[in-house]
Amino acid sequence: HLPIFSDPSHGTGLGDKVTPMARPSVAAGAYGIIVEVHPNPDRALSDGSQSLFPEQFAQLMEALRLIAGAIDRNLANSPAHVELHVG
Repeated sequence: HLPIFSDPSHGTGLGDKVTPMARPSVAAGAYGIIVEVHPNPDRALSDGSQSLFPEQFAQLMEALRLIAGAIDRNLANSPAHVELHVG
């Protein structure tokens, strides 16, 4: 009865593993994902190694929209966060 979130950024600790872990999370029904994003991960004060560049995040969101649609779900955007919603 509680929504499940996936945290592929902290779960893997590696930026290049975030997308491959986020996609199956959505396919498995996760309500949302937590992803670190930074314009210059090498200069981030923390979590730089697990951060996506903004362009990579945009590509991830495109992929997640397709996956969500395939399982009759959709993504809802807001300025603070992005959530998956059923229906």
